[in-house]
Amino acid sequence: MVEIIVTASFTPQLLDKLRAVSSQIKVEPISLTDRRWPEDKEMSAEIYYATNGLPPLEQAPNLRWVQLHWAGVDHLREQPIWHSDVLLTSASGIHAPNIGQYVMAQILAWANRLPRWFHYQQQAKWPKDRWQKLLPDELRGQTLGILGYGSIGREVARLAKGFGLTVLATKGNAKSLHHHGYAIPGTGDPQGEMVDRLYPPEAVRSMLATCDYLVITLPLTSRTHHLLNESLLREMKPSAFLVNVGRGSIINEPDLVKALQRGWIAGAGLDVFEQEPLPADSPLWSMENVIISPHVSGFTPYYDERAVDLFADNIRRYLAGEPLLNQVNREREY
Repeated sequence: MVEIIVTASFTPQLLDKLRAVSSQIKVEPISLTDRRWPEDKEMSAEIYYATNGLPPLEQAPNLRWVQLHWAGVDHLREQPIWHSDVLLTSASGIHAPNIGQYVMAQILAWANRLPRWFHYQQQAKWPKDRWQKLLPDELRGQTLGILGYGSIGREVARLAKGFGLTVLATKGNAKSLHHHGYAIPGTGDPQGEMVDRLYPPEAVRSMLATCDYLVITLPLTSRTHHLLNESLLREMKPSAFLVNVGRGSIINEPDLVKALQRGWIAGAGLDVFEQEPLPADSPLWSMENVIISPHVSGFTPYYDERAVDLFADNIRRYLAGEPLLNQVNREREY
């Protein structure tokens, strides 16, 4: 019998869905106080579904695999489990529909001048020069660049194609178009057919110079930390709009503030920040060319259902001795 500990607050129906995978498993839900594993409790389970707190390895002698409830793994790199032989798998792929929708909402809000609409609505005022102030951009024929062509980037590309955008993207292995991670059926670009041109990471500078819109979907690693700095921001069009749904620290935030203040780029839609919550004294709050949201792009009413679908598939694979979906590559750091 393979014992599985689940720390997520899944409904009884979702837990039963996991149990239905096999008669060889025992699924035990537990809740953690302060999101920490108890110091005096040993865990005998072989599989652990983690929302936050991980048991110390010395208290989990049978642990072989941890399935994470989230996509990001940057918070694990300083923990002992990162340097162990325990398998780690992420929830990458379950966020693609909602984050893809969020990205297009930011782009459409900017292109159609929605912040200005809201401004005049609050003023109960119809601007006399509305043609000049509210003239929208048309997306058709413009260029969208995506930093990181994983599950989210591929869903953004699929949606963007419907608006007539040319899609460019960077990818670690630009010679491989196929997506090998978890994907919700009917979403994304599994064969790499939606991207008009794929760039290796070292060619990002030349890609940025052509983009009217730029979307960041990269994971945070030692290589992507502060990737977008003053040097690269200066390469962008002064009319460009940037959307970040990756991690805040992928952008050097002081450099971004400078870019927005000095007109190196036109605007930004930001869901993630170097410090969260974003401090009240951050100049980003008061900028008219910035649309801010409080790290909500990953929110969806279907999160747990999708997470269970992925976990159930991985349990089946684990029992069958097959490769797991979304296995974390410690060398790549995601």
